[in-house]
Amino acid sequence: MGHPEQRAEGVGPFVTRLTWRLPGGGLAVWESRPARRRGTLVVRPSGAAEGRPVRADAVAIGRLRTLNVVAATAFVIGGALFAAGAAVAQSGSADAVESASIYFAGGLFFNTGGYVSLLQVINAPRHAGGGDRLTTRRWRWWSYEPMRVDWMCAFTLFAGTLVFAVNLLDSFLRGLSVQQVNRLVWAPDVVGCVLFLVSGHLGFVEICHGRPCVRPRSLGWWIVAVNQLGSVLFMVSALAAFTRPATGDLVNAGIANWGTLSGAVCFSVAGVLQLREHP
Repeated sequence: MGHPEQRAEGVGPFVTRLTWRLPGGGLAVWESRPARRRGTLVVRPSGAAEGRPVRADAVAIGRLRTLNVVAATAFVIGGALFAAGAAVAQSGSADAVESASIYFAGGLFFNTGGYVSLLQVINAPRHAGGGDRLTTRRWRWWSYEPMRVDWMCAFTLFAGTLVFAVNLLDSFLRGLSVQQVNRLVWAPDVVGCVLFLVSGHLGFVEICHGRPCVRPRSLGWWIVAVNQLGSVLFMVSALAAFTRPATGDLVNAGIANWGTLSGAVCFSVAGVLQLREHP
């Protein structure tokens, strides 16, 4: 940061791509997602037509691989359990407690995936101004970096999983009035969906550098897009799950269940794709 021949791209306070001239000639290009997911930046020597990726050291690469596998696997399992819970609820083959238990187990995996995704950002290798290498910092369990788009994306996702946990815990309560159901179960569900949508939007900001884009050849773009589709379907499900005060019935139980099921499948698919986005 602060190099006199540096060019920054992004939107608002978020920098998603940096390009700078190297002291010995040539250019270095840092992009947020490849750096935090694959541990790479691109170096183009003077006179060369194309750049070559330069990887971080073995410590950073090992961290990224491990965290990526844990986070992706957690989302695959969590999505599968959410889909199973929705299928059980739609079929009526189990009572409300059994269905809530399946959802709660899935929520624990979503919590794990959200936190490990945040750890992946916190412990990703960083660029050093003017250099041609990414540097590895000491391991951290937490950081506060709201001016980084990758941190905000991962943090809002993790916060969304925690709000969903409140919704899932409250769903075990029995004997609630309609107003209590909407306040304790439905409202946290909607807040969690909003946070997931914000996280997905920030994911697009990061990968598209603040401009609308469609990148069918980019694995990272597909992961963000599939996750965002899942978040939209979760929101549709949440809106359909509102309990009408006049009748005590859901707006549309079928849409609520099918929205949850299809949204959960999207997160599982994105988790499978994420397993391939590794150093």
